[in-house]
Amino acid sequence: MNFFLAGGAAALALGAMDAVVVYGCVAPQSQICGKTFLGDGDPNHLALTFDDGPNDNHTERLLGVLKEHGVRATFFLVGKYVRQRPQLVRSIFADGHSIGNHTFNHYNLLRATTAQLHRELSDTESAIEDAIGKTLPEPRLVRPPWGFRRPDTLASMRRLRMVPVMWSVTCFDWHATTAERVEGHAVRRISRRGGPTPQIILLHDGGHVAMGADRSATVDATGLIIRRYHAEGRKFLTIPEMMADQTAPFQSRF
Repeated sequence: MNFFLAGGAAALALGAMDAVVVYGCVAPQSQICGKTFLGDGDPNHLALTFDDGPNDNHTERLLGVLKEHGVRATFFLVGKYVRQRPQLVRSIFADGHSIGNHTFNHYNLLRATTAQLHRELSDTESAIEDAIGKTLPEPRLVRPPWGFRRPDTLASMRRLRMVPVMWSVTCFDWHATTAERVEGHAVRRISRRGGPTPQIILLHDGGHVAMGADRSATVDATGLIIRRYHAEGRKFLTIPEMMADQTAPFQSRF
């Protein structure tokens, strides 16, 4: 699903004010609906983030690529897949990667009641903690599926002491593609933004429809991206590492 096109089409069908609201609910970098984390302000920092896992067998292959290059990433996990493949979650955690919440059913939070939102998030957190055998450390991270959120959605996340994390670089890897195309999307967006904007890169090691989505292009592209930006002297951080570089406690910023 191309959520950017969907949001744009919806906005065109509405009046100017409604269009602003739609934009604020779906655009990854919009802060209209409330504050979300977009990076630490250091242009030399990059964060690899992976949504929709864990996933056979691509998550395991991806962990191998990250270990080979000495890079740690942030994985936003779908709770129902965590229940199916807890051993993959343990591997993610054991390798030093950060783990975030991507809801239990990859739920569209534009439609969620407060009770549904709490259930989606709490069930996922319980599944992750059962898998790794310990409480998730703070900051507790959450990424709304498709980036969809409302002001009350973000307010509820903050009350649960969760930090909503968005992205600034989209690699369009959720459909059949090649490693070179995925890398190309990253390169065009990172180069175009430049300046002081930090780069949180959106990739997918799984698919929200079913376990077993083919993410081989993403796995291979990850190695290409790391090699390219390591050669430029860029540093890859996890989202909590980016947050730690900021002086104010994260709770006071959200």
